Amino acid sequence: MFEWLAGKALVGAVGALTGVRPIWKGCAPADVARVYYGNHSSHGDVIVIWTSLPPTLRGKTRPVAGSDYWLKSRLRSYFATRVFNAVLVDRDPKTRQGDPIATMIEAVDQGASLILFPEGTRNTTDARLLPFKSGIHRLAQARPQLEFVPVWLENLNRVMPKGEVVPIPLLCTTTFGEPLRLIESEAKEAFLDRCRDALLALAPSRS
Repeated sequence: MFEWLAGKALVGAVGALTGVRPIWKGCAPADVARVYYGNHSSHGDVIVIWTSLPPTLRGKTRPVAGSDYWLKSRLRSYFATRVFNAVLVDRDPKTRQGDPIATMIEAVDQGASLILFPEGTRNTTDARLLPFKSGIHRLAQARPQLEFVPVWLENLNRVMPKGEVVPIPLLCTTTFGEPLRLIESEAKEAFLDRCRDALLALAPSRS
């Protein structure tokens, strides 16, 4: 019960700080196995996508997140493990035990959808997207029934700039695009390019 109240309070706080507005451009919310993948420019990205989902889907959707960040403090750990029910992975190959993709597959097999960021790290460059890591393709290969839904986050890097502790109130949007599935015999690079292009197609034009 307390976790439900904490989640509800978080949704309200995120809405107040960011004014986040979900736009379902290429699909509608649906209770099917999905991977919501987005551009990554802020630690707040995962929270904003999670809060943008309808309540009926939010409880079944688990963010994939780095344990090195989310287990760093008791508060972060509480939200990651008790509120988000995040799939925590060790991003350091030197200390990692087990395969992160296998952990994600286990969550999917238990009925969860996922939120992940194929760039693998926050993008602090002028490029719109960093190259995608291969994990999203491995996940698609293992579970071809998964729908991969691109989600473009706009303005969140300005709400929560790197190094800032207090968010700056600013209107944000999360634009959900048309779902993709792995095509039979599709090569890794072709799938990654297709996923990347679908995400970039949701980005607003630069003036």
